[in-house]
Amino acid sequence: MLWVGTIMDREFLTDLFADFGPVTIRPMFSGFGISADGTNFALALRAGLYFRADEVTIPQYEAEGSKPFQYQTRAKTVTVNSYWQLPARLFDDTEELSAWAKAALAAAQRAAVKKRPKARKAAKKAATTKKTAPREVAAGKSIAKKARRKR
Repeated sequence: MLWVGTIMDREFLTDLFADFGPVTIRPMFSGFGISADGTNFALALRAGLYFRADEVTIPQYEAEGSKPFQYQTRAKTVTVNSYWQLPARLFDDTEELSAWAKAALAAAQRAAVKKRPKARKAAKKAATTKKTAPREVAAGKSIAKKARRKR
């Protein structure tokens, strides 16, 4: 499969992930976000295909000479260490690409698990620090409930 210079459209990406299984492909930035089971694990951008990575999978990318996703702002180059460029050789081996995709999905799922406790902790802290007005407490309504109804 010739991929260099190929525009990564939905059809190309669907074919590329055929051995992996069904994926959802949504427009994102200047390309597409790729997810499975509701978890985003890959980015297809003009610069290439990037898979989600973490401390477990980054050594694999480094061994292949891969680099993390980077973009340029006016002031500096920003490196996103959680997404790494897929090695070019995998575009010709969809079976091995599937194994890398499964590892990327697992990395994304591990990242989601790590985020959850922090979110709950922050929500709990916010709930305990909010104060309600005496009249609303007596009426059994909190300020937060009123705010939600107004939206």
